[in-house]
Amino acid sequence: MVRTRIKICGITSYEDAITAVSAGADALGFVFWEGSKRFVGLQQAYEICMRLPPFVSFVGLTVNAETRFVEEILDTVPIDFLQFHGDETPEQCQQFKKPFLKAIRMRPDLDIEQEIVRYSQANGILLDAYRKGVPGGTGEVFDWERIPPAYRNSIILAGGLTENNIGAAIDCVRPYAVDVSGGVELSPGVKSPGKIEGFTSAVTAADRN
Repeated sequence: MVRTRIKICGITSYEDAITAVSAGADALGFVFWEGSKRFVGLQQAYEICMRLPPFVSFVGLTVNAETRFVEEILDTVPIDFLQFHGDETPEQCQQFKKPFLKAIRMRPDLDIEQEIVRYSQANGILLDAYRKGVPGGTGEVFDWERIPPAYRNSIILAGGLTENNIGAAIDCVRPYAVDVSGGVELSPGVKSPGKIEGFTSAVTAADRN
């Protein structure tokens, strides 16, 4: 059985982090963009990470951040991957000499294959729904059929995923990983243990099909 990896994003507390890890999350995402309702400070993220067990990846999400701020993140928090969710160029993403993920929002006029090739140095490509002026966390689903078949099993699928639609998403795309934030929340930045457990269980069930 091929296992779909799971990233729970928008972690703001140790309680939510350990709940996600206990439910089977492979990675936790910390949002360091102040425009997000799921923003977390560097010291708070550091304290959360230092209390967690091993073999969980920590992902630091930024949006068009200044170079100095990204360096501060790397100096403060034990981040395994950077996640660039803005208009960062490939060169900007690579300058930190750190494994990174590049989020691509699925604009109607987007040449997806061209963008994936453009960021070929990324360790992973995350595809998310597009809403003008909103870099992520829209809670909206995009048309999964737009993903080129040749890339489906290597991408990280995001955008409006919940325990109710993740089975259909995995059946359609068979992605390498899925990324969820709002779909497992009680309110922005506050996770629901029941929804997290429901989501991870639904992923496992879809993998068996």
